[in-house]
Order: sequence, then C-alpha cells, then structure tokens
Amino acid sequence: MSEAGAERAPARAAVAGASGYVGGELLRLLGEHPGIVLVQASSERNAGSAVHFTHPHLRGRNELRFVPVSELEPCDLLFMCLPHGRSMGEIARFAELAPRIVDLSSDFRLRSAARYERWYGAPHAAPEWLERFVYGLPELGRERLRGSTHASGVGCNATASILSLLPFLGKETRELIDWSRGAVIEVKVGSSEGGAAATEATHHPIRAGVVRSFAPTGHRHTAEIEQALEQAGIDAAVHLSATAIERVRGVLATTHLFVRDGVSERDLFAAYRSAAAAEPFVRLVKERRGLYRYPEPKLLSGTNYADIGFELDPSTRRLVSLCAIDNLMKGAAGSAVQCANLMLGWDEGTALGFGGLHPV
Repeated sequence: MSEAGAERAPARAAVAGASGYVGGELLRLLGEHPGIVLVQASSERNAGSAVHFTHPHLRGRNELRFVPVSELEPCDLLFMCLPHGRSMGEIARFAELAPRIVDLSSDFRLRSAARYERWYGAPHAAPEWLERFVYGLPELGRERLRGSTHASGVGCNATASILSLLPFLGKETRELIDWSRGAVIEVKVGSSEGGAAATEATHHPIRAGVVRSFAPTGHRHTAEIEQALEQAGIDAAVHLSATAIERVRGVLATTHLFVRDGVSERDLFAAYRSAAAAEPFVRLVKERRGLYRYPEPKLLSGTNYADIGFELDPSTRRLVSLCAIDNLMKGAAGSAVQCANLMLGWDEGTALGFGGLHPV
C-alpha cells in the first residue's frame, strides 16, 4: 500500500450494470479491496434481488441488493459495465455521480471520433469526452492513469493482442521487427466473451464442441491495437481474426511478425524478459521442455496475469508471439481494478493477488 493510500479513508464505490460476468468479477475483487467500500450495484432486470442470487460465488460475501441504475447515489468511484452506447449517451449524468469513473464498455477506448465511427458504424455521442479518458491498460498508460479521474475499459481480445506485442513497443526494441510486413493476429476465445445473456450463437448445444471462426476480418478490437501501435510510433497494418473455442474463460493471442535480418533468439529473449520484468502482471513463459512451455489460458482463470511467450523460425524469420489471459479478468475487471488502484494512489496490485489454480 502506498503512504497516500494508507492515509486516505476508503473510497465509496458503485458498479453500474453489475449483473453480467464482468460485473460479478468486479464485485468479487472490490469486496476484497482494503481501500474501497462497495456501496451499490445496479441491474435493471434484477433490481430488488440479492446480488448472490445472480452471482452465487458471492454468497455470504456480499449483502447488497441490486438497484436500478436510476437509483445510483453519489459516490467516490463509479465502475460502469453498461451495454455498448449507454455510457456515452449519459456520460454527463454519470459524471455528476462520481469524480472518478472507470468505464468498461467500448465507448471511450478510442481517442479518435473518426476511428470510432469507422469501427462502430455510427457517430460517437460524446466526442468531447474521448480525450478525458485514459486507455485502461496500465502496461500502456501507467503514468497517465496515476491520479487520473477517467479511465476506459479494454477490449479483451485487444488486451491479449497488445500484450503479445508489448516487447516491441519500446524505442529500443521496435526496430527488431520488420513492421512493413504487418502483424497477423489470431485470437481463440472462450464463451464468456459473449456475455451473460444467451443468444442463438451462445446456446450450449450450438456452442459446445466448436472451433468457429466468427470474425475472420473486421473485428472491432482491431482499432485498439492500431491505436496502441500508433502511440508507440509504429506504422504497421494489423490483421486480426477471432475464433470461438470450447472454453468458458480465456483468450490466447497468436501473433505472427517478421524480425529484421540479423535479429537472434537471444535478442528476442532479452526483449521479452525486459517487458515482463517491468510489469507486475506480465510473466514470461518460455521453457525448453514440458507441457507448459508456452502461455496457456486455462492456468490463468480468475487471475489478472498475462503470460507471454514466443517461438522464432530462423529459416523464415517468422516470430510467433503468444499471450494468454483470462478475458473476464486481465481483459476486463482485473485491469479495471488495476486502473482504479493507480487512480486512487494504491499499490496497483491491491486485491489482484490471486495466482490461479492447477488443475482446473
């Protein structure tokens, strides 16, 4: 805990739209946070019912009842897990409820209104607010997040993809890659990415057993990856494909890059090791033998860790960069709490220490 965090009274926090899977993870994390007191949680369809009816893993750990979003009261910190478009449509009202906001929707992830319209197919409802939100991936914007008042969410597929590129986003290491050949990224994702509301595509008899390519091109999270590369001073095309697999949690990003002539595996290992050493929740997984030589999403269930690894084909100079995360945690709720810790002056790992289970 930082000295500032120790001296300050706990922040009163509320979660708007807390009945989904990400909302449930937020409630779990905030319930364990020594510097945050959870005072309200909203849900339209579950208003009046106990939180643990919807999130049974919180039985005996959360005594709140859901309220409609219209009954949220002023607080110190507001997490918003509302459907796409809701936050930006009412951001002025939400801003009156809390001086600090972490919005987990896609509404404020992009800095450019033009880019938003291109990828989301409609004009942004509050473009003047875009620059007020810091992109909520601490690995990219830690210093801007410290003491900030507004942080965006992160796309889970974008998170895994960006962190697979993290070793090469620095000035010293980006020249290892031949960016003229672009970045080709394929993400394999679990069913919880589809949210808690069942659809035809997520109905179990349809979803079970699949390896389904649902976004070979045009996935909206491409925009966040492009934005991250641009902010690192890198001009490169991004080609993202997404495939649904039979898992509940997890994203595995497999990124194909090409290294420049003369770049060795030792150079790459140094870049990955340096990236992981600088980040409390990024770990390098690169073993010579055994079952766990590469990042594996299953091992990260419930954690805020991102495991990165790589393999180089020296004959073609193709680099395969891997990143595994839990989409509900590092791809959503975990990063949101990490951002809140930075915003409030707490150690950024507060309430995020769970290391996972094995076997699962």
